[in-house]
Amino acid sequence: MSNEEKNLNELEEDYNELIKIRREKFFNLQNEGKDPFDVYKVERTHTSKQIKDNYEQLEDKEVTVAGRLMSKRVQGKAGFSDLHDRYGKIQLYIKINDVGEERLKEYKSFDIGDILSVTGKVFKTKTGEISIHITDFELTAKSLKPLPEKWHGLKDPDLRYRQRYVDLIMNQDVRDTFMKRTAIIKAIREFLDNKDYLEVETPVLSPIAGGAAARPFDTHHNALDIDMYLRIATELYLKRLIVGGFEKVYEIGKNFRNEGISVRHNPEFTMIELYEAFADYNDMMEITENMIAYVCEKVLGTTKVMYQGTEINFAPPWRRVTMVDAVKEYAGVDFNEIRTDEEAREIAKAKHLKFKKELKDCTKGEILNMLFEEFGESKLIQPTFIIDYPVEISPLTKKKRGNPGFTERFEGFVFGRELCNAYSELNDPIVQKDRFIQQLKERELGDDEAYMMDDDFINSLEIGMPPTGGLGIGVDRLIMFLTDAASIRDVILFPTMKPNQQ
Repeated sequence: MSNEEKNLNELEEDYNELIKIRREKFFNLQNEGKDPFDVYKVERTHTSKQIKDNYEQLEDKEVTVAGRLMSKRVQGKAGFSDLHDRYGKIQLYIKINDVGEERLKEYKSFDIGDILSVTGKVFKTKTGEISIHITDFELTAKSLKPLPEKWHGLKDPDLRYRQRYVDLIMNQDVRDTFMKRTAIIKAIREFLDNKDYLEVETPVLSPIAGGAAARPFDTHHNALDIDMYLRIATELYLKRLIVGGFEKVYEIGKNFRNEGISVRHNPEFTMIELYEAFADYNDMMEITENMIAYVCEKVLGTTKVMYQGTEINFAPPWRRVTMVDAVKEYAGVDFNEIRTDEEAREIAKAKHLKFKKELKDCTKGEILNMLFEEFGESKLIQPTFIIDYPVEISPLTKKKRGNPGFTERFEGFVFGRELCNAYSELNDPIVQKDRFIQQLKERELGDDEAYMMDDDFINSLEIGMPPTGGLGIGVDRLIMFLTDAASIRDVILFPTMKPNQQ
């Protein structure tokens, strides 16, 4: 046995011994009629933050707080501890003269990680730290397993994601990230609500997976005996609401795509989609940059953020570049001079581009897009709108005014990553049906991410949808930028993980 294996075995033995000791303490409490899990409620009067923010009013007043015991320095007849709640920590001071010998002994028996309620008077120590002088306490839940060792903490990323509850206990920066996540989503809602958008909910389960080019998760509804899909986008249902006259709608919710996992992708992720009648993609560019700037100011107090060592400035206006100009700038190919699909295919060969289908089936527009993905995306560090996408890859978008080979579509890029996607929405039912038919042909050629036919959506367009601007933003990716998170898993509380092999 190697020294490393020996050390691991010793650590495991020590850990198991600690668990055994904690369980014995718990069983002893039960036998004494002091089962902590029999506590149903704590009448808290204050949080740690409220005490610190209002010390002048609370000095020498009695308060009751509750939280997790995270440190304990009690020896002899007195000592200090730290109690953590949602808002931070508060120092506790206990003395034998105030609680008695038996109660002090009981307090000393508590383990790090135990959950307590504490009553006492607010005071400042000689070093100026706001604290609570304990007069009474109660164990309200017993921690039967030890927390990670204080100084090393919980560092292993895989274990952090699997046991997020421990991660949140041990790592203040992780708690801060998810508090910011809540604030960011709240600010998005606030911005849109102030602009008279209506928040709605649309189906997560649907007989058709539409609104995006992605592979869905499928399931089966037993009562109806039909196959169904977890949604890959909310788009087509939200557009139905525009048809119904709601005019300005948005939804923040989960989408599901049966694809790979990476630092940028999680199969279950949060999107916001919004649609506005009588607007176009220019309006969507304006609302995107203004909304994100508003969120930055609201949550961070500035539009400038540091992301992975690079300063990103989200202040409007963002740079706007056509896809053709971006490919000319970054790939050195001018598609204004390329007239046929065959010319484009020769460029694709020269640039060693790879497609999901055979090159002979690829069009000029598809090759233009691939050139941008290969040579342009990674260069877009500061917020940039790439506008005017080829019609072949934009089946739900209106054609570009004056240039029918392209569409009024943009994607926003930051730090080389797509953040959002938006259109002047296609509202011609005849053209839309033709686009869906073309997508079905793409599926036949092997593209299982191509769009499905949605006859009811076509029917809604035949009822009549006004000119509409639509926008989708990846909420998790936005939160990554605003919290300096390297991986999407760092901003999703419980990311998708491969099961542990026990």
